[in-house]
Amino acid sequence: MSGGENLDVPQDGRRRGNSVGRINVGDTSPSLTTMHTSKFQRRQSDARVYALNEKSSTDRDIWRKLIIAFNELSYRQTWIKPFLVLIFSVATYLISDNGSAIHLFFEAMIIPSYQIEGSDQYGKGINDFYFVGFYALFFTFVREFMMCCVLKPLAIRLGIRKEAKVKRFMEQTYSMFYYGVSGPLGLYIMSKLPLWFFETTPFYTNYPHFTHDLFFKVYYLGQAAFWVQQSVVLVLQLEKPRKDFPELVLHHIITIALIWCSYRFHFTWMGLAVFITMDVSDFFLATSKTMNYVDSIFTGPFFCVFVLVWIYLRHYINLKILWSVLTEFKTVGEWELNWETQQYKCYISQPIVFGLIGALQLVNAYWLFLIFRILKRYIVGGDTVDERSDDESEEETVSSEEDNKKNQ
Repeated sequence: MSGGENLDVPQDGRRRGNSVGRINVGDTSPSLTTMHTSKFQRRQSDARVYALNEKSSTDRDIWRKLIIAFNELSYRQTWIKPFLVLIFSVATYLISDNGSAIHLFFEAMIIPSYQIEGSDQYGKGINDFYFVGFYALFFTFVREFMMCCVLKPLAIRLGIRKEAKVKRFMEQTYSMFYYGVSGPLGLYIMSKLPLWFFETTPFYTNYPHFTHDLFFKVYYLGQAAFWVQQSVVLVLQLEKPRKDFPELVLHHIITIALIWCSYRFHFTWMGLAVFITMDVSDFFLATSKTMNYVDSIFTGPFFCVFVLVWIYLRHYINLKILWSVLTEFKTVGEWELNWETQQYKCYISQPIVFGLIGALQLVNAYWLFLIFRILKRYIVGGDTVDERSDDESEEETVSSEEDNKKNQ
């Protein structure tokens, strides 16, 4: 495998799993494609396939088969239903009368609202909730399309056959794609602001941040949409939760609370810094695990790089932000509670901000402990089994014949 570990090769020629790069630390939620498939769902699929093979003698039978075929196709290609809803929404917006209630509703969903006339700045309001909801659906489509049409065929082409590993590969490769975009985008937005590079004082000297330019607003609400989509799918994952399910749920709850509170109470510059620490480290994490699934010789060295990035961003920078909440939150800028002027940097918000970021830090610290255990196993060359990973010995093997059959 990676990093020169001496792993025994079983008689069947397959390599034993290595926990380096495979730890579930900070995993995003499974997609609809990679969720556990129950026996009931498989029986339903088999029943639909059987019904499609029955003889059709009437027009009613043909219509019935069309409905069954659509249900089976959308079961296998999970991107179809969200795609149809997106197409319906955009089409309704385009063909509806300007100024009508339906047009304004879909406009609020699709296009950022509250542009301040005569400037490049955007305010905040109730329409932002509609925007987040629509793009949560958009992320569902993008993720499922990539899973079904790009990443699963890629996994098979790369020789990954075990079902659990195929699903993990798909999840982590998609995470590489998302965080590979959101991380640099966040850094680009930060570079245009006084808080580059993770300067904390501007959080408070320029507070409150009522408005933002288009890129900042779309980025921030896009992050909210991404995490809302992740949380909804996580709630749906009720049949077979992973071993890190409680930590994952807590992480999602804290993240959603941070996003909403920071946006509503104008702490978005601080929120941007936290987003970047999460996204960049998650990119390195997902890349490390993806390398492991394809048996890259760079898995071990890259995992060590990931550990350094994780410590710097998730701990050093976040602790720096926490320290600023204790030391600069009160002393820099105005310090009062005024609902009319929306001045919320006060004795109430300080412990709330510290508590939310501190809770995130505790989750990260727990994950760091597990990361160090994996790193120790890699360095000393001892046990490489990650007890936090689900047992894959009984998972089904995904054969190319089955995939070809499903894609017919």
